[in-house]
Parts: sequence; C-alpha cells; structure tokens
Amino acid sequence: MEFQLTDEHEAVRTTAREFAARRVKPIAAQIDKEARYPKELVDEMAQLGLLGMEVEEAWDGSEFDTISYVIAMEEISAACASTGVIMSVNNSLVCEPLSKWANDEQKERWLKDLARGDKLGCFMLSEPEAGSDAAAQKTVAVRDGDDYLINGTKNWITNGPQADTGVLMCMTDPAAGHRGISSFVVDMNGEGIRRGPKDDKLGIRASHSCQVFFEDHRVSATQRLGQDGDGFKVAMSTLDAGRIGIAAQALGIAQAAFEAAAEYACDRKTFGRRIIDHQAIGFMLADMETEIMAARMLTYRAAWMKSCGKRHSKESAMAKLMASEVANKAAKNAIQVFGGNGYVTEYPVERFYRDAKITEIYEGTSEIQRVVIAASIARR
Repeated sequence: MEFQLTDEHEAVRTTAREFAARRVKPIAAQIDKEARYPKELVDEMAQLGLLGMEVEEAWDGSEFDTISYVIAMEEISAACASTGVIMSVNNSLVCEPLSKWANDEQKERWLKDLARGDKLGCFMLSEPEAGSDAAAQKTVAVRDGDDYLINGTKNWITNGPQADTGVLMCMTDPAAGHRGISSFVVDMNGEGIRRGPKDDKLGIRASHSCQVFFEDHRVSATQRLGQDGDGFKVAMSTLDAGRIGIAAQALGIAQAAFEAAAEYACDRKTFGRRIIDHQAIGFMLADMETEIMAARMLTYRAAWMKSCGKRHSKESAMAKLMASEVANKAAKNAIQVFGGNGYVTEYPVERFYRDAKITEIYEGTSEIQRVVIAASIARR
C-alpha cells in the first residue's frame, strides 16, 4: 500500500499552511470574539483557488482531487474552524451538487461564479421539523406553468447571511414522501426570499448561519437540478461529500488542540518536572496523537474513494464520525492539560472546545453516521 502524498498534494499543503499561518491564525481569536464574518479571508481563499477545489477547470475550478481538498481544509480549520466551514460549504455542499447534477447551461450560469469565489453559496436542507429526518421536508414548490412557486422555511443555513446562490431541497410531490423531493439552484437575492438574523452560536462564531424564508419565490424549471423527485438523491450524495469536508475540519481542530497541548506540556513544570514527563499527561497526549492519525487515515481513505469515483457513503460516515469524536476528545483533553489556563480566552484551547462540538452535529449527527454505517452492514 502506498501512503505517500504526491507533489501536488504537498504543494497544496504548503500553500494552505502558509496562508493559514500568515493571514488566518493571527485574527482567529478576534473574529470569534466579535462573531465577525471574515470577508477578507474568503476573498483571499478565492484568489488561491480554495473555493472551487474539485470543480473542473472548464468551469473555472482548480480541478484538484479530494485528498487535496481534505489537506487544505485541515490546514485552514486548524487555524480557524469558522473560516474552514465557510470554505467547506462552498466546496462540498454547493459546487459539488452543481458539478454532479447541473447541466452545462446551469454550470455556465451558476457554477463558474461559485468556483472562482466571485459568489458564495449555501445549502438548504434542514428545516424546523426536518433535521436528522431529512425526508420530512415541509418547504414546497408548486408547479405554475414553466415555473415553480416556493414557500417554506429553512434552518441553520451556514453562509446564509452572505450567500449569493443556494442549493435548495423542497417538496414537489408531498404524497410521494422522499421520492417527492426536488432540488433547485436559486438566486438568494431574488424576490420572495427573506433571511432571519444570524444565529448566536456556541462555536464557529465567525461563520454565520440563519433561517431562510421563502414566500412565493418564483423559480424557472430551468433551475431544477435533475428531474422532479431527484432531490433526495441530490441531498444524500451531497452529504456524502460534505461529511468528508467536515471530517477534515474536525481533523484541523483536533490537530490544533494537540499541538497547543503538547507545546504547553513541554514548557509547563509542576513538582520540578515538565508536565509531559508525568505519565498521566504523557499518555493523554500519546492517545491524542494516535487517535488523530487514525481519523486522518479514515478521512484520506474516504477522499481517495471519492476521487476514484467509488461509492463512499459508509467511508464518509466513518470518517466524519471518528474525526468529529476525536476532535471533541482532543479539545476537551487539551483544556485538561492547560488546567485553569485552558478555561480562559487568553489561550486558544477553549475556542477549539467550542468549535469542535458542531462537527458531531452538522452534515448528520454522530447518531446518523452510525445509522448509515449500520445500514451498510445490514446490506451485506
């Protein structure tokens, strides 16, 4: 088996790491404290080709493989998880379904601007009564000649306050259950779309989300992705990709927490010894690094399978499940290593702890990942 990354992968890592160190990390704590959307960082990510990483060059993307995307996501997220998830949504949840499901005319109109980063995208699946139960959609699109009229409410829409373009799931045939869901690409500034105030969140505070309200919003049938009834397939295939991005975000948080804890443990002394030389702390750090590496290998495997065109639902779920739980454990233990210093905002580990939690929730909770994995086992 070959575990060596290519020169291209290493070049992506160098570019992302340098940008993260130079521009992202120095302001991460401040934008978290202020809950400020980092538009300047998003603009620079666009210039670096980080917002349409897997989109073909024909549609103005960078045309990297998924492993490159994972590498870049981890580096950005280690510096600032908020900036990482802004990048993840545009790549995994917006450019991905458009690359896979849009026709050439739709790609020309919608995908190019997103891949270049001239516009920002959001993904609208969750609703007040449709979180983990993604098939329980209440937002409806009613056919009206060559158009559809859309009414309903979407919840927790990351990038929602800033997004120019949205990929939307809604019911076109409520009687058909999940087979009655269709998908549309919409202009977020169009008539009949209203956004609520940004959510006041525990973590990833510089990444904004909000409710989005549709009130007789009219879209052309030319804005539908695939056919009527394809929406559930669009959503599930998109989440398979999105889970790889969130696994990479979780890896970044975990790695940052580990590095901060290891550095502190090598410097801090108690009872005349560095605290890393106390077995309780040394073993804790040993477990952290081992678990992060295991999660990284699962994530790389899922990314490799996606790049090869292989079905990767189970592998994406495994990667997201393990990486998110490892991130939460690593962040929690980093605070323990720092002791009282870990509980104050002067040090970054309390931010890692707050940021880590959401990775166990969005793009499917840890419980949903286990459902996906168990269902795969049951189909043997």
